[in-house]
Amino acid sequence: MTGDQFFQVLLALLPSVVVFLTAFYLLRQFLGSRSRETNHLMMAEAKREDRKHTLPLRLQAYERLTLFLERIAPGALVFRVHKNNMTARMFHTELLATVREEFEHNVTQQIYVSERAWQQVKMAKEETLRIINIAAEGIPEGANGTALSQRVFETASKLSHLPTQQAILALKEEVRKLF
Repeated sequence: MTGDQFFQVLLALLPSVVVFLTAFYLLRQFLGSRSRETNHLMMAEAKREDRKHTLPLRLQAYERLTLFLERIAPGALVFRVHKNNMTARMFHTELLATVREEFEHNVTQQIYVSERAWQQVKMAKEETLRIINIAAEGIPEGANGTALSQRVFETASKLSHLPTQQAILALKEEVRKLF
């Protein structure tokens, strides 16, 4: 094959090579974008599927935390925990233990709620313990549980908003945002 023949073959193949490379490039671009689109759609579908499964868990967490807050509200707590023949000291100890146990029972729910909501729940628990401790101050040794009950009610009534009520409002606000 002479140089002239080689040049003619090269000239004949050059358009084919250019067409092949152009087609290859375009096909690769098309398939790449399709792949990214498919990936994006699959991720969106996975998120929808995940949301379908986690939304009920999140709602359940908000429900459980609301129930927790209702149960540790000073009035409900006093009525539920008070037993006849309890001294004020025994009643005080039992109130504190009940709040802490209820909290520990619901501590895993923080996974499903926002940090802000969880902080509100923790603050409500701490403030409720504070109300109980303030009410117990100055109760004479040997006083009965009813005296402490009255002091808890008096202490709580001095507040414009109970901490548990504020936390419940924060939880409700977050649940509304879910829909």
